Amino acid sequence: MQVHETGFPGLLVLTPKVFQDERGFFLESYNYDAFKRIGISCDFVQDNHAYSKDVGVLRGLHFQTPPRAQAKLVWVTRGAVMDVVVDLRKGSPTFGKWQHVILSSVNFKRMFIPAGFAHGYVTIMPDTEFQYKVDAPYSAEHDGGIVWDDPDTGVDWASALDGRTPVLSERDKRLPRLVNFNSPFNFEG
Repeated sequence: MQVHETGFPGLLVLTPKVFQDERGFFLESYNYDAFKRIGISCDFVQDNHAYSKDVGVLRGLHFQTPPRAQAKLVWVTRGAVMDVVVDLRKGSPTFGKWQHVILSSVNFKRMFIPAGFAHGYVTIMPDTEFQYKVDAPYSAEHDGGIVWDDPDTGVDWASALDGRTPVLSERDKRLPRLVNFNSPFNFEG
């Protein structure tokens, strides 16, 4: 597995070793020991799978607050997304900044997102399937987010949207801005 550090402490882009031939491909989606060797020792407790029919479906920017904060391992098994995170950890050198990576069924990349990041993505291909593992189960009581087009974060969705208006849930349209969010996340160096 190739590990790429992003410049955001703890945020990693991972590319698994893929064995391909005329029949197709094989890869290990997750291997606890391999992840532990690179410093990821989460006990993932839930797997999630989302399908988006159209290009321009935007989901996010979401997180769960402590004590139900979630680390995530995310990837795409069909189609492609621009995957985005915003660092919400007080004291982090990258607090309030965003990072993105293209995840697709062709490049096989994964992103490990530590707790304390808002996360979202926009589909850049139709019929996209997005999968992820989390280390804490979903909790409606701890569910939160910041609005996708927050000028305080400055996430540049334009290249992925390519002039389209994003398809958003009603909930995602009403999320607060970062400036109105008192982050419970702390950076632990």
